[in-house]
Amino acid sequence: MYLCIQKHNSLTNEYTKNHKTQRMIYPKNLEEKLGFDRIRQLLKEECISSLGQQWIDSISFSIDFQEIDLLTQQTNEFCKILQTQAENETFPSQHYLDVSSSLSKALIEGAFLTEAEFYDLKLSLGTIKACLRFFKKQSFELYPQLKALSDAIVFDERIVAHIELVIDERGNIRDNASFELRKIRGQIIEEQIYLRKRMEHFLKLAKSNGHTQEDTNPTVREGRLVLPIFAESKRQIKGVVHDESATGQTVYLEPSEIIELNNNIRDLQYQERREMLRILTDLTTKIRPEVANLKLAYHYLGQMDFIRAKAKFALKTDAIRPRFINRTLLDWQEARHPLLFLTFKTQDKQVVPLSITLNHEQRVLLISGPNAGGKSVTLKTVGLLQYMFQCGLLVPMREASTIGLFKDIFVDIGDEQSLENDLSTYSSHLNNMKYFLNLSDKTTLFLIDEFGTGTEPAMGGAIAEAILEELAHKKAYGVITTHYRNLKLFADKHEGLANAAMQFDSKNLEPLYQLEIGKPGSSFAFEIAKKIGLPQEVILKAQTYAGDKQVNFDHMLRELEIEKKHFETQNKSLKLKDEKLKQVTEEYQKLREYLDGEKKNIINQAKKEAEQLVKDANQKIEQTIRQIKENKAEKQATQQVRQELEQFKEAIKPEPITETPPEETEEKIEVIGGEITVGDRVRVKGQVAIGEVIQLKGKDAEIMIGDLKSTIKIKRLEKINHSKRAEKKVKTAMKGLNINDKMAKFSSNLDVRGKRGDEALVSLQEFMDDALLLGQQELKIIHGKGDGILRKLLREQLRQYKEVASLADEHVDQGGAGITVVTLR
Repeated sequence: MYLCIQKHNSLTNEYTKNHKTQRMIYPKNLEEKLGFDRIRQLLKEECISSLGQQWIDSISFSIDFQEIDLLTQQTNEFCKILQTQAENETFPSQHYLDVSSSLSKALIEGAFLTEAEFYDLKLSLGTIKACLRFFKKQSFELYPQLKALSDAIVFDERIVAHIELVIDERGNIRDNASFELRKIRGQIIEEQIYLRKRMEHFLKLAKSNGHTQEDTNPTVREGRLVLPIFAESKRQIKGVVHDESATGQTVYLEPSEIIELNNNIRDLQYQERREMLRILTDLTTKIRPEVANLKLAYHYLGQMDFIRAKAKFALKTDAIRPRFINRTLLDWQEARHPLLFLTFKTQDKQVVPLSITLNHEQRVLLISGPNAGGKSVTLKTVGLLQYMFQCGLLVPMREASTIGLFKDIFVDIGDEQSLENDLSTYSSHLNNMKYFLNLSDKTTLFLIDEFGTGTEPAMGGAIAEAILEELAHKKAYGVITTHYRNLKLFADKHEGLANAAMQFDSKNLEPLYQLEIGKPGSSFAFEIAKKIGLPQEVILKAQTYAGDKQVNFDHMLRELEIEKKHFETQNKSLKLKDEKLKQVTEEYQKLREYLDGEKKNIINQAKKEAEQLVKDANQKIEQTIRQIKENKAEKQATQQVRQELEQFKEAIKPEPITETPPEETEEKIEVIGGEITVGDRVRVKGQVAIGEVIQLKGKDAEIMIGDLKSTIKIKRLEKINHSKRAEKKVKTAMKGLNINDKMAKFSSNLDVRGKRGDEALVSLQEFMDDALLLGQQELKIIHGKGDGILRKLLREQLRQYKEVASLADEHVDQGGAGITVVTLR
């Protein structure tokens, strides 16, 4: 195992050496630009000890598929441990101690480890044993990679037993570590007890003679037991003064009679110290042959701390191990920036997830949209997550995602101007582009923020387009953010490139932070300027300066966004209706099956009852015949038997079914023609509903259909003959009107685009009737712009309704003059 680690370290060193001369990541401060330096710090905070933190410091970007696969599998397995561990099977989380200096010291002949060093060794070896024991209990299929790491660790576990025999639970050498030590410590205790008794005797004498205070006790100075007495009394007692108080009023005196006792104790302590050093030296000698294996064991302990820290961070950020393939590809579903996720989590907010795809057909994504709309965050999310995964970390996205492998990651984010090198911001960007163009290939992932900015827009856009064309020719993969129209048009026409936009609420002028691939986005510069409150004349001048081509391009993008939202709403409505229809169909099917079953049960029951009835009837007839024969046809007896048979016949006779009288023949309604006046019975041409004219208003008639009052054009009505029966049918039909059903099917939008004027007016009349019946507040009539003829015709008709409070154009971003918004009282 040690040789394997040495080989691994050798390969790592060679890899690092080669990396210095190869292109892989650019620029040098890429980690700071992407935010990985903050990730590294958060990982360190999850470590238990410096052992794991050293591993965090050594994290580096890898292009080795097998290495990345192994590192992410290890972390993923540890996530399962943290998620499933029980009370009695918790993974060790204490005493991850770095004893590397002690192990190096132990290699020196004649050297010895101290009690504290052996105590740390004892605790940490106990943790290593607990880790190995944990994986020994697990099946290989559950944690294959972590179990393989553990199975490779081998050292003489008797070392732990040797240390246990010498070092106690408080980190001190045990009394019974050797026979000699136990004997010496016993003698020390005996001498100390005798010394205490003698000192108590002298203390009483000193107190009785007034040489010391009443609450004074013996104390220790320079390792010897002494008496605190007044300074003026020091010549009254024979002995040696070892110290005095800060004020000089008290001296610490060792009486002459106990000097020898203190000397004896001091000699015994020296003997104890020599014996302890002998024991520690002997114990160090025992572990010296195992130092190499122990170093591997502590390498393993640091690795466990490191993997555990990565797993804890993964759980905090909802990170997973997506499908990993050995080719250049991004197919991410609901990816999230981990740092933004943690920040929002503390604020009880949600991060808008990112779904993005880069493949052979769509290698470069050009993201446009308004400022502060999330373009740069999207760019950094792509770079950070790819970098994290190739460093062996799990990433926050859905498990259905797929992540590939890139050899290079190049980024151009932020301002890199340098006073020392006399570089402007734009010069710095061009420097980066030179590096990208020279070293990019089909295994490169590049990220460029605000492509082409920093110089005159026309020139900057032209240079950016040329650079983009060359990067596309090299078949490199990348994500670019820009506002330049020429780049959006270029991406739309060239293979391997695709436009994308950060979605924007054009009505409220607020970003939605959602990426939509397939079309470019508008900057909404004029709209945002208007919302901020920039003077209207300034905005109009700006639009003039921008030119019709640019303004129309942005207008087209906004129109597309409006149409898209309209169709999304319609699709959502259709989906809900389909789901409702599916539910009703299922309920109908279940009801039908139930009724069919009940029908079968009823028929079977009826057949059984009929069968029993026939059987009983036959028995009764046979019994009657037998009784008649037995009575020899006597008249009175025969009559009685026949009467009983008639009674039985009546008893089994079915109850009469009360039939519903047939409906009266529907009377034919006759159109009588003539001028329509108040009180006439009329109906709408082509319909069956009959009403009574209650008021005439010019070309309109107000009619009462059942309990419903409505205003209709006279030319749409026809006069009919009076019929109470027909009127009753209409009233009955009106009572059967399902308002809930009508409300569920009603849409507050009426689309009359493409209809002739008379057709549109008929549709409007029916639409308004339903709206007034259902008590709607706001309606939208979609008629289009055109020459404005249809809009004028419809609005004239709407103004005749007293229920109409106001008419207005829709918001410019939602359709403008092509839609009339109707507000009802």
